[in-house]
Amino acid sequence: MGEVNSVAQPASSTAPPPTRRTAFAEGVDRARAAATTEPGRLRIIGALLALLVVAFGAVTAWQTADREAAADDVLHKSQPLSTAAADIYRSLADANTAASSGFLAGGQETAESRRRYEEDIDEAAAKLITAANNADPGSPSAAAITKLNTLLPEYKGLVERARTYNRQGFPVGGAYLRYANEKMQDEMLPAAEDLYKKENQRLEDDYADATPYPWAAIALGVLALAALAWAQHRTYRRTNRLLNHGLVAATAATTVVLLWLVIGHSVARAGLNDSYDHGVRSLNVLHDARIASLKARGNENLTLVARGAETTKVTADGKEVTVDRYDHDFSSDIATLGKGLAQAARLADDRAGEQPVTSAESNMAEWKKRHTAARAQDDNGNYEQALALVIGGKGATGECFDSVESNLEKALAHEQTEFRQAAGDGLDAMTGLTAGAAVLAVLGAAGAVLGIGRRLSEYR
Repeated sequence: MGEVNSVAQPASSTAPPPTRRTAFAEGVDRARAAATTEPGRLRIIGALLALLVVAFGAVTAWQTADREAAADDVLHKSQPLSTAAADIYRSLADANTAASSGFLAGGQETAESRRRYEEDIDEAAAKLITAANNADPGSPSAAAITKLNTLLPEYKGLVERARTYNRQGFPVGGAYLRYANEKMQDEMLPAAEDLYKKENQRLEDDYADATPYPWAAIALGVLALAALAWAQHRTYRRTNRLLNHGLVAATAATTVVLLWLVIGHSVARAGLNDSYDHGVRSLNVLHDARIASLKARGNENLTLVARGAETTKVTADGKEVTVDRYDHDFSSDIATLGKGLAQAARLADDRAGEQPVTSAESNMAEWKKRHTAARAQDDNGNYEQALALVIGGKGATGECFDSVESNLEKALAHEQTEFRQAAGDGLDAMTGLTAGAAVLAVLGAAGAVLGIGRRLSEYR
């Protein structure tokens, strides 16, 4: 039997392929290797300096653009819309007052009373169109405007019915006028006031966006200057050369942007704050005072229209008593007017703003005296004498009301001018800063790169 020789075959083993390194890892290794040589370190320093300066310029342009847009909205959009909303309220309330005055005159309604009513209604409609064009679709302001546009023709219809029946001598005319007044007081004026408050809130939001300091940009500017100073100091220590023209140019450009940013925004902030403190605050107080004046006049007229048909219960000296509703509301409104005028006088910062407010306070004091005399005549059964003291010519309460309105209009015009001047100065202080910061940042980055490039050329 032959032997079978078997030879063991060696096991074949293949070594695993080397792990492929990522591009990022290879880049890190190259950067580490470069950092061990002076040219490599210079390239890294140049890239970081350019990046810092460009980032500073970009953040400066971004933050100043936002603040400039908000300041522009304050001056050209939100504050004018806030004033327009206040004018809508004023026009509606004054139309209601003119309607009641015309009703009291009966068949002898004057052409002036009729003209005033029609102009107020037309102005309210025009201002509503302006507000609707500038309101954001679906916003609460848009809802209030839609509501007012729906209610306005309904109110006009009620007033016309009241006039028609009144001219014919039917007592139901008074009921229609009271119903029109209720629609105005309970639905239209609250909607107009709500619109006014919402536009005021938009104005507050725009101020909040326009006035904060751009801290992120300022911090980046300080960091960029510190880095440039360090790079120049490093260059001086290694070359004993006092100046590197490129780095000096980059430092100069960055310094200009930082100073422009800080000083420009400080001036803009001061102007905007001044426009709020000596413009918007006074305008809000004067608008509220005017609203109180209009309410007071409307309630004074309706006291004679209703002839005691509307009453309310109040507590006096611990006892509940029944009083005329409209006369009670007049007392509340005239008290609100007095407080508003006193506050407006405190806020006025010059004679031109204070004088019409002081005159309005005198007019209001005389109005209260004449109103007391008219109420005394009415309470004694002398309705015609009371009517003459309210809607008559010289010596009537209407004369005082018109004087209050005229003086408030002068005060509002003055404060509006003050606002425009201060807000305009604030906006002007930001002019050119966005574009200037971007251009100077690019020049500064170029200077840093050129300065470092000059050093690198010494190694070639």
